[in-house]
Amino acid sequence: MKQFAIAIFGVLMIAGSARAVLPSEQLADPKLEARARAISEDLRCVVCQNQTIDDSDAELAHDLRVLLRERLRKGDSDEQAKAFIVQRYGSYVLLKPPFRMETLLLWLGPLVALIAAGGGAALYIARRKPQADAPLSAEEEMRAANLLHSGDTG
Repeated sequence: MKQFAIAIFGVLMIAGSARAVLPSEQLADPKLEARARAISEDLRCVVCQNQTIDDSDAELAHDLRVLLRERLRKGDSDEQAKAFIVQRYGSYVLLKPPFRMETLLLWLGPLVALIAAGGGAALYIARRKPQADAPLSAEEEMRAANLLHSGDTG
């Protein structure tokens, strides 16, 4: 039983580190490949949104991985390669975009949505409050009294 648990743990560890980077995409130079992997950790797949380009199977993520490795092969520094991709795809391609005017919606969008949802929920609840009971008309009071008295006799 213990050996089985160790085997399962080993398989899960390997599966957890599985990446979408294909062997054909990898650079022959291990140092360049390590740099590409490090840069990829900061780049978002714009199709999958919350995955790095190395974690995504999307075709666009593949294109970004290839483009990044081409830039590194051509001699770009890490910053130059990342800047080239950001220039082409915008700040949204960064998993942690800088806080600037153009990225304000990325940073504050979730907060604005949360506040709007809270405000909408508060309005909904406020409108559902029961209104103060209006006084009964003379006819309604008489009917209520008759109903109460007719219930006493039975």
